[in-house]
Amino acid sequence: MISETIFLSPTDLMLAALLVVALALVSRCLGLGLAGQMIVAALRTALQLSLVGLVLKVVFSSIEPLWIASMAAVMLVAAAREVMARQTRRFTGWWGFGMGAIPMFVSSFAVTILSLVVVIGVDPWYTPQYAIPLLGMMLGNTMTGIALGLERLTESVWERRRVIEARLMLGHTWSEAIFDIRRASARSAMIPAINAMAAAGLVSLPGMMTGQILAGNPPVEAVKYQILIMFIISAGTGFGAFIAVWAGSRRLFDDRERLRLDRLCRPP
Repeated sequence: MISETIFLSPTDLMLAALLVVALALVSRCLGLGLAGQMIVAALRTALQLSLVGLVLKVVFSSIEPLWIASMAAVMLVAAAREVMARQTRRFTGWWGFGMGAIPMFVSSFAVTILSLVVVIGVDPWYTPQYAIPLLGMMLGNTMTGIALGLERLTESVWERRRVIEARLMLGHTWSEAIFDIRRASARSAMIPAINAMAAAGLVSLPGMMTGQILAGNPPVEAVKYQILIMFIISAGTGFGAFIAVWAGSRRLFDDRERLRLDRLCRPP
């Protein structure tokens, strides 16, 4: 028998927050230098999710494509900014932002719309109750994959720049000169998604499934949705990472197939 939903009070959340505070104090005692970042991140989590909850309440109350599109655009911009911020040697100019935004837009939006229209079959397909959570999970995971892939790509190219230039002098094309780095970067981007699928159910209960079960939904239905989410997240992350790594690789060479490290920013 499925029990009714237990609603959390502010006091319950404060008790959970004490665990983060305790972890921050331990971090400070160990001299890790993470206590401040941990507290700020926790405050941002509470504030951002609270604001999102209020926004979603308004969006869910009326199916307005303009509201949904606006929220999706904000989510995309925020995710692309996070990708750019996580790069030690990001691309110069608008490319630093575009290398995250364009692949995420292509992969996450395409896979999300395909899932809504073909797999779930919700009518209309942009129903916010389904579209916003699915897109959010897609963007969040694709963001991580693209960030990892681009970081590995740019750092490897910088460290092995002399090897790449030697290959070019020997007559290799730009694609051949960077092939092994590009492949390793794509693999790095895919590892988190593959690990998540391999460990699901055995090592951990994924977030969406856990949330649905805690909310009182039947476990079997929660499992079905979680399988769907795992599959589309892996697909979106993979396609997004492949696009970003290929585009980033091409950007590092000019039309004459010369390595252009001046297109990367110096580390802060």
